[in-house]
Amino acid sequence: MNWNIAQAKQQFSEVVRLAAHEPQAICNRDTPVAVMISAQEFGAFRQWKAAQTAPTFAHILSGMREQLVAAGHDGIELPPRSETGRPDAMLDDPQAGLAAHTGATKPRARKK
Repeated sequence: MNWNIAQAKQQFSEVVRLAAHEPQAICNRDTPVAVMISAQEFGAFRQWKAAQTAPTFAHILSGMREQLVAAGHDGIELPPRSETGRPDAMLDDPQAGLAAHTGATKPRARKK
């Protein structure tokens, strides 16, 4: 239900009683300015609000990275792929890579 400020002041007990069942909007010149809700709904709102301000997983990881950089660990040193001896699936021929690692050769075409 909507109440104007004067009505809400005059019937405050009724506004509180009804707020236990559903939110009660209080308006000033037909513009909502406040809402009275039950204590249970307010508790749920506070839990939701706390969850919204909790740090995200990405934020936690960012903080850990900053700590590692400050300690002198600025990243993982990875050799270029060409030095690992492993084929690059996006660039190399898969059969050539297989042959290099297993000693196998490409299958020969059968004679007719």
